[in-house]
Amino acid sequence: MIAPAATVALIADRLIDGTGRDPVESAAVVWEGDRLVAAGPRREVRIPGGATVIEGEDLTALPGLMDMHVHLAMQTGMDLLRIMMTPRSFTLMHAVPHCAATLQAGFTTVRDAGGTPVGVRMAVEKGFFPGPRLHLSVAILSQTGGHADPYMPCGCELFIDATPLDIPHGRVDGADEMRRRVREVLRAGADNVKLCTSGGVLSPGDLPDTPQFTVEEIAVAVYEAGVHGKHVLAHAMSAQGIKNAVLGGVRSIEHGCLLDEEGIALMRERGAYLVPTLVAPRDVAAIADRNPQQIPAEMVAKARRVAAVHMEAFRAAAAAGVQVALGTDSAVGEHGGNGRELALMVEGGMTPMQALVAATATPARLLGVQDRLGTLAPGKLADVIAVQGDPLADISLFDDPTRVRVVAKGGEVVRR
Repeated sequence: MIAPAATVALIADRLIDGTGRDPVESAAVVWEGDRLVAAGPRREVRIPGGATVIEGEDLTALPGLMDMHVHLAMQTGMDLLRIMMTPRSFTLMHAVPHCAATLQAGFTTVRDAGGTPVGVRMAVEKGFFPGPRLHLSVAILSQTGGHADPYMPCGCELFIDATPLDIPHGRVDGADEMRRRVREVLRAGADNVKLCTSGGVLSPGDLPDTPQFTVEEIAVAVYEAGVHGKHVLAHAMSAQGIKNAVLGGVRSIEHGCLLDEEGIALMRERGAYLVPTLVAPRDVAAIADRNPQQIPAEMVAKARRVAAVHMEAFRAAAAAGVQVALGTDSAVGEHGGNGRELALMVEGGMTPMQALVAATATPARLLGVQDRLGTLAPGKLADVIAVQGDPLADISLFDDPTRVRVVAKGGEVVRR
């Protein structure tokens, strides 16, 4: 590990700076402390004497990747028996290896879409354990009977996360109650607010096709978050649930599986982002294939049905110019496998360069941190990775986390 006070030079065969510009061949990236000093052609970059030099074979340097939809404090899969037999305090401890796996995979910034309390972010910032930069939703707000309502058909409430360990209860109905719940979530330290504006796959009592929350309820959440300079993200699969969310003012649509032409036009008009999580329904089906008893058959059927139309909805949105930011819904699939989403975005019509921008510069704009993250430029924070191979020639190299050879977060080299 190289401390962030050091001067470091990364020598790479090529550099992709996150802006979408053509790659730079035979490149170097230099940082001092936690800030970038230079990034460009090797012949133009001065490497200070005494700098630690990192070199390797066939390396591509990139900005640290960003995942806009993870659940770090949740275990993979919907194993109901395991959840029932696990104390919530132990459930929370899973955030420790999940943070490490995500960072080692080259993702230096993530937006956690619910289930992770602010104490995890504080612990990472204090250096208790390694992890990416965390932007937390803390709780997931759902209407009664909605996607994140913990009520199960047997009559019990089953929490798949660490609720109530510094996580407010998320069930809410009506505009006045929404105002109170959002204020509670913000009081708990949330960086943004997560709503469920449609049904989902891994919930027992609803369907992905159905809208949830009224436009009025959504708009109240957006207003209360906006008072504090924070945004709202919406789990939204159904066409109407997507449109309601955008009309209510949410900043990003998560999943968007049943997005239609009207919804695409509305997202473009309002400047809403799409976080597609293409890998998520595939992960549900894959887990069910490996262990048919782990996930209820009804949920698996929903996942397979959604996966069949999800890619086409994404393809249409991307072709229409909707802003796309990478997200995986990690916890549905394995933490640390975040890079698999890149190849799926290319399968859905993006070029490899567009997919890489969707994992760097675009998420930075979504989070409002583009002044310090998302691209490699002097003065920005030194979040830098290097992968073995050329991702423009083979975007699927991110499917293998071991191809990520170097990871630096804020100048500190945490993988070399």
